[in-house]
Amino acid sequence: MQKKLKLWDATMLVMGSMIGSGIFIVSSDMMRNLGSGYWLITVWVITAIMTIAAAISYGELSAMFPKAGGQYTYITEIFGKMTGFLYGWGLFTVIQTGTIAAVAMAFGKFTAYLIPALNNSDPIFQSGTFRITWVQILAIVVILLLTYINTKGVKNGKFLQNLFTASKIIALIGIIVFGFLFVKDSQWASNMSFGWNGFQDFGKEVGNDLLPTGWKSIGSITLLGGIAAAMVGSVFSSVAWENVTFVSGEIENPKKNVVKSMVLGTTVVMVLYLLVNFVYLNALERDAIAFADKNRPAVAASEVIFGNLGTVIMAVLVMISTFGCINGLVLAGARVFQTMAKDGLFFKQAIDNNRNDVPEKSLWMQGIWASVLALSGQYGDLLDMISFVIVLFYMITVFGVIYLRIKKPGIERPYKTWLYPVTPLIYLIIGMAFCVLLIWFKPQYTWPGFILILLGLPVYWFINRKNV
Repeated sequence: MQKKLKLWDATMLVMGSMIGSGIFIVSSDMMRNLGSGYWLITVWVITAIMTIAAAISYGELSAMFPKAGGQYTYITEIFGKMTGFLYGWGLFTVIQTGTIAAVAMAFGKFTAYLIPALNNSDPIFQSGTFRITWVQILAIVVILLLTYINTKGVKNGKFLQNLFTASKIIALIGIIVFGFLFVKDSQWASNMSFGWNGFQDFGKEVGNDLLPTGWKSIGSITLLGGIAAAMVGSVFSSVAWENVTFVSGEIENPKKNVVKSMVLGTTVVMVLYLLVNFVYLNALERDAIAFADKNRPAVAASEVIFGNLGTVIMAVLVMISTFGCINGLVLAGARVFQTMAKDGLFFKQAIDNNRNDVPEKSLWMQGIWASVLALSGQYGDLLDMISFVIVLFYMITVFGVIYLRIKKPGIERPYKTWLYPVTPLIYLIIGMAFCVLLIWFKPQYTWPGFILILLGLPVYWFINRKNV
């Protein structure tokens, strides 16, 4: 593969893949689970620590295995083909494709802010609860358009990625600055007055609105469950940074630049996320964050900052953000499925590059399946179920750093994890606590995703039977 991506391009891919629609949405549900500004910020800080710790740990593996496939390659090299396949299976069935579908739908929904006819028109097709809307069609058009652009070469994909990532970073910084300068009545003191006390109010649905029913103080045990549930949102908003490892084969000096891009990109994004939440807490009172219209605290805050023009500004920002995020996910994901195909674990048609030196057929397989998920409307439920599994695979990969240090201490390590073994242990401890609390308090977030991954086992055995 040609080395067409520089450190700047790789960093833009990390940041662009991370910043999608989550930061503009998830803080509402997080506040309903926690009820305190202190706890909202604490959960984002915990998520920042674990995300950066994982990126630092991945750096060691990226330097040891500097080729396309990234996390799939690391898991396969350390724990064998079956474990690697199960990761790749989850990536194709829902982790990568489901995220593409969800972010594309967010693009469609915020576009409908600017073009109300998209929301107001009748469904194109409806049968019972299943329906196809123009927003879904727009989402699919965006997925297929970005897939097509990426088949024309890495140069096109990286240009779009750099342009849209830089645009949304500048826009986020603008929101952060104006969020402190232009808010006349600060709600910061009010939101922080609850201290370390936890509260919950999940509201009631009235028509299409979610309305508060009254905050209830919660004890320490229930608060732990609330933290775990809140982290589903913050963790999901902070994943996909590892996408840069998928294209290691196309990055200049991958032994150094992959780890630099991951650490730099995740650090900047997590700082931006924290500051955006400071804006929410400064501009909006607790109920306004928790029960923002359609779970969009960013829109509510933007209205306070910019007046009626705020909804338009935020809609445009989210459209830019989601478009760039989809491009990063599309660009990176196909490289994993190509690597799996070379290992005999995916459709062999995905192996070959086209004349533009990109895996065109792998790109189209990914794009078509993501479009099917967007059309089905099931991507949201799937992603709720898969957050647990995403963290589980992160933990397996981070543990791989420690495992290799013990099993193969003499292997060349161009980059060694900073503060080893403290850094990987920080991630493993926080990740384990998150998973255990979810299993305990929110099993609906755990076992369905786990079953989905286990369904890959008979597929793996069938593939290997055919290969014998």
